[in-house]
Amino acid sequence: MSHTLGTRQAQKQRTRRALLDAALELLEEQSLGSLGLREVTRAVGIAPTAFYRHFRSVEDLGVALVGEALESLHPLIGTAVSATGDAEERIARAVESIAGHVDRYPAHMRFIVRERHGGVQAVREAIRDQLARFTEEVAKTLAEDPVSAGWSADDLLMLAQLYVDQMIATGCLFLEALASAGTPVTTSEPGYGDRARERVALTAARRLRLISIGRLHWLDRPADEGTSGRGAAGVGTAG
Repeated sequence: MSHTLGTRQAQKQRTRRALLDAALELLEEQSLGSLGLREVTRAVGIAPTAFYRHFRSVEDLGVALVGEALESLHPLIGTAVSATGDAEERIARAVESIAGHVDRYPAHMRFIVRERHGGVQAVREAIRDQLARFTEEVAKTLAEDPVSAGWSADDLLMLAQLYVDQMIATGCLFLEALASAGTPVTTSEPGYGDRARERVALTAARRLRLISIGRLHWLDRPADEGTSGRGAAGVGTAG
């Protein structure tokens, strides 16, 4: 009896996985709001009624995809803000990590980029909540860096938000470069996609460098600009 239950459970998991994979593939060409339940079940080869054994709705399936897509992004967060190495090494490592992530999970990244401001409220909220959790984790990591000495919790959270937003924006640009490299383009120039990718990497590095420079001098602000930079004790940089 237990063997039969185990077999059924395994089959259920396979079908659920197939539904998620089919939806993700279909969403490469459309938004979640336009995706139909029958379209997904037809791609998997099951009856529409069988869908409800796995998800309450297409919205529910979309929320599950958010969890998967951002879970794959999770290891990238720590890599991007690691205190290991000097500033330039960190920036190079972060850009390389984002590019590698897009190469490995293009459909996941495309889904998050498109649905972050899409028409399905439950999915927008799921993405917002997950990114807020990432931002808090980044803020905690940044707080452990000696460069953050004297920073307030609010300012660390603001800095973390800048990093997370920049990572998503860079991922979006790498997606566009990936499309340039993988599909025919109107230009006859050789290596067009590679050059587009290189431009994205250079732009991303410059933006991260700007954030890094601003971070180093954030506590240099005059005291009358508020206590969020220097803190109540008036801690600032030497010199």
